[in-house]
Amino acid sequence: MAVRVVVVDDQDMVRSGFAALLSAQSDIDVVGEAPDGRRGVEVCRSTHPDVVLMDIRMPEMDGLEAARRLLDPPPGVTHRPKVLMLTTFDLDDYVYETLQAGASGFLLKDAPVAELVQAVRVIAAGDALLAPSVTRRLIEDMTRRRPRAGRQARLRLNGLTPRETEVLGLVARGLSNTEIAGTLVVAEQTVKTHMTRLIAKLGARDRAQLVVFAYESGLVVPGSAD
Repeated sequence: MAVRVVVVDDQDMVRSGFAALLSAQSDIDVVGEAPDGRRGVEVCRSTHPDVVLMDIRMPEMDGLEAARRLLDPPPGVTHRPKVLMLTTFDLDDYVYETLQAGASGFLLKDAPVAELVQAVRVIAAGDALLAPSVTRRLIEDMTRRRPRAGRQARLRLNGLTPRETEVLGLVARGLSNTEIAGTLVVAEQTVKTHMTRLIAKLGARDRAQLVVFAYESGLVVPGSAD
């Protein structure tokens, strides 16, 4: 089944260009476009995309607020797409907030075409963070800026098995499932099973939120992931 995508960007040429590139893929279906966050939320409510490419800086409603409305919908709205934020700056202050809001990752607007296409597929699968080194740096900085989560986060961490805790730590360090399997000398399917259990136990939407939790809970200390 094709991945359903909505593209939200206030620059017409950028929006139409992304839409055309994605539509050319046999496994991706662009089901809507919007010029601002407010309209983007409306389009997503009616088309139910799997992934939303969301520009951060837009008029009417910026991408951060639009992402919040999509990821934390009002009562009666059950659809929650995965959100891939688009930015021109890899350290845009908004990126910290979008990760906290539940966005699955971000991508620089000048990324190569192949990276854009792969990003959509990765986000749809919930299988890996985008640009792990940059995303990890952002999360580390974010956790330095805010107090660590308290007793509740530590209790949730204590509810994991030793192996699940080990996998979570490796995920937070930017390793892919294949790399984790090699590190632990287990089958990749075993890693996927641990990932599924981690997401369920921690109430995470995807891999990005697992990384955020790993830092917030104190499992991984900023600066220790390299």
